[in-house]
Amino acid sequence: MFVTVLVVAVLGAAGWVLLGSRLLVVRHVEVSGARIAPKDRIVAAAGVRLGLPMVRLRTGDVRARVARLREVESAEVERRWPGTVRIVVRERVPVAAAQYGGRYLLLDRGGNVAADAAAAPADLPLLTAMPSVPPDPATLAALRVVGELPDGLRRRLAGVSAPSPESVTLRLRTGLTVVWGAAERTGDKVRLVEAMQRTSAGRGARTIDVSSPDVVTTR
Repeated sequence: MFVTVLVVAVLGAAGWVLLGSRLLVVRHVEVSGARIAPKDRIVAAAGVRLGLPMVRLRTGDVRARVARLREVESAEVERRWPGTVRIVVRERVPVAAAQYGGRYLLLDRGGNVAADAAAAPADLPLLTAMPSVPPDPATLAALRVVGELPDGLRRRLAGVSAPSPESVTLRLRTGLTVVWGAAERTGDKVRLVEAMQRTSAGRGARTIDVSSPDVVTTR
């Protein structure tokens, strides 16, 4: 009998500590992984109430609310006892910008808008296409090509266009146009572009066509 009473008392005390006391309640909300989205907006979207008992926190609901932010690709929510909630976000990575309605939309590889800006970002190529929801196949092909380029070549990229999924064209900051073709064989095409630029024919060319990697042409 004594043991039973003791167990009940211990369980009751534990329940009080978890649910009723001020010892294990949410006191802080931390955010990590955010570069585009302001942290205060993530905290606001999370909707975590300070003073809420930690065990009552519905991490799945918090995660879903944060993931609805356009900058966020995914989110994880962790309890850090005794009183901290940590939100880890994985943001969308813009690979190109598209002008729309007087603003520049920053698009990730999937055509999702990660952010917008009043001026064209200096570090992103300009996509010659009208953004649509869902993104059309040609736009997705262009974004896929840009996303797969190595950093060195992507930094030299000024613009990208794709009238169709099989006709992606890159424009470098040097003025060189690269007819890329379909979004495939990226490694082969990158090596060909780099190799051609080291030759006399390539250095003097205004256009390099690697749409068919087996037959490269310049003009």
